[in-house]
Amino acid sequence: MQTGVTEQPIYRAAQVRELDRRAIQDQGIPGYTLMTRAATAALRKLRARWPRSQRIRVVCGAGNNAGDGYVLARLAKIAGLDVRVGYLCDPANLQGDARTAHSEALAAGVPMAAFEARFCADADVLVDALLGTGLERFVVDEWAAAIVAMNAAAAPILALDIPSGLHADTGAVLGCAVQAELTVTFIALKLGLFTGQGPEQIGQLSLAGLELPKALFADLEPAATLLDSAWLRDTLPAARARTAHKGDFGHVLIIGGQPGMSGAPRLAALAAARCGAGLISIATHPEHAACFNMFCPELMCHGVADAAALEPLIARATVIVIGPGLGQGAWAQELLGKLWASALPLIVDADALNLLAQSPQRRDTWILTPHPGEAARLLGVTTQEIQADRLAAATELQACYGGVLVLKGAGTLIANNMRVQLCAAGNPGMASGGMGDVLSGVIAGLVAQGLSLSQAAAAGVMLHALAGDAAAAAGGARGMLASDLLPELRRLMNPPA
Repeated sequence: MQTGVTEQPIYRAAQVRELDRRAIQDQGIPGYTLMTRAATAALRKLRARWPRSQRIRVVCGAGNNAGDGYVLARLAKIAGLDVRVGYLCDPANLQGDARTAHSEALAAGVPMAAFEARFCADADVLVDALLGTGLERFVVDEWAAAIVAMNAAAAPILALDIPSGLHADTGAVLGCAVQAELTVTFIALKLGLFTGQGPEQIGQLSLAGLELPKALFADLEPAATLLDSAWLRDTLPAARARTAHKGDFGHVLIIGGQPGMSGAPRLAALAAARCGAGLISIATHPEHAACFNMFCPELMCHGVADAAALEPLIARATVIVIGPGLGQGAWAQELLGKLWASALPLIVDADALNLLAQSPQRRDTWILTPHPGEAARLLGVTTQEIQADRLAAATELQACYGGVLVLKGAGTLIANNMRVQLCAAGNPGMASGGMGDVLSGVIAGLVAQGLSLSQAAAAGVMLHALAGDAAAAAGGARGMLASDLLPELRRLMNPPA
C-alpha cells in the first residue's frame, strides 16, 4: 500500500461560485475570459464527440449559463458551422458578461430568435445553456416546455456546466431536467452531478478547469472526493511476500443465514475469499450448516444455535460481518446482542441494520452499509428524504452512529468523521439480490488484510463497483448475478505490475 494518489475534489455550487469570484477579483481574470474558455472547451468536446455534426442549435436562458451558450454559438459560427440560438430570456434583459456574449454573437452573424419547439427539429446537436448551477426552484412554464422539447428531439444534447433542471448540490430533478448525452462542467466537479438523479441526467461527464491556478482551491474543503482506479491501486494491500502464510491475511467471520436465507452469507464469504482473506468462517443456522461445504470446501461452516456457540468463533476472528440473511427473529437478536459486546471490527449489513435501528447505539469500530431504505429506518425518516439529499443523510448517519458509513446506491457515499468519499462507478445491473452481501464480504476481506476501516470501506466500494462494471461489460447488465462479480474481484485484487 502506497500513499501517492489524491482523489479528485467535488464541491457544492456555492463553493464553485466562490472559486469563480476568486479568479475574477483576486486573480484579475476577466469574467468574459473565463466564459470564453468555458465555451471553447465545450465546443472542442462537442466536435470530438460528434465530428460530423454541422447544425448546432443552442438554447439560451439567462445569466452566465446563457452567456456560455452565446459564446459557444459565436465560436461555432467562426468555425463555419450552421449555428442558431433560440432564447427564452429577452436578450435586452441580459446583464454583465452574458450581455457582452450576446452582443458579440449577434455581431458575428449568429441567427437568433425566441425559442419554439420546432427550433430543435433540424439539429445535429442541441446545446443546453438554459439554467446553471444556481437553480433552487422547480422549473415551470415555458422553461419546462423548452426542456421537454429538447428531450423529445432526435438530436443528442450537450449540457453546459450542468443539465438544466438538475440541482447542483443534491442531484434532485426540479420538476424536469435536460437528459444530456454529454455534460461539460466548468472550474470544478459539482456534487449534484454524482448523486441523486445526477448520474441519470448527465451522460458522459467532462471537466474543463478553465486554467485556474491551484492556489485558488487551497483553503476550500471539498464536499466530497471522487474515488478512481488510480486511488484504488494505491490503496490495495501490497504484493505478498513469498514467505506469506494464511495467518498473515486475517480471519473473517460471517454471521447470518436464517432458514431459507443461506445464500446471503455464502456470497459474503466467497467475496471475502476472492479478495484475499486468509481464513473464512461462517456461523449460520444449524438447519443448513452441513450443506455449506458442498459448494465451497475452503469455507469453515458452523451451525450456531445460540450466542454461546459464537464465543469460540469470535475468539479466532479478525473481523466480523453480521447481517446477511440474518432475519430479525429471536435467533438473530440473540446473536447480535453477543456481537455488540465484542471489540472486534464489525461490518454491519442488512437485517443487523434493521435491528440496530430498533435499538440505536454508537461505536467507532464498525462499518455500516445501509441501502436507502435501511438508512431511512436508522434515521427515522422516509426513503425519499434520504434520496433527496444523500450527502446530508450520510453525514448525519455517521454522526449519529459513529464509525464509517457506506450509503449504497448510485453514487455510493463513504463517510467517516473527517471526510466523505464518492464512488461514481457501478451500473444498473447491480440492482439485484445479493450485491450487498458481496460488498460486505469485500470490505471484510480488506479489513482482514490490514486496511483501516475507512480505507477498507472506500476500497471495497470501489472494487465492488468496478467488478460490477467488468461483469456488465462481459455479458450485459440485465440478468447479472451477484456471483458474477466474484471472478472479477480476484482479477482486480491482482493488478498487473
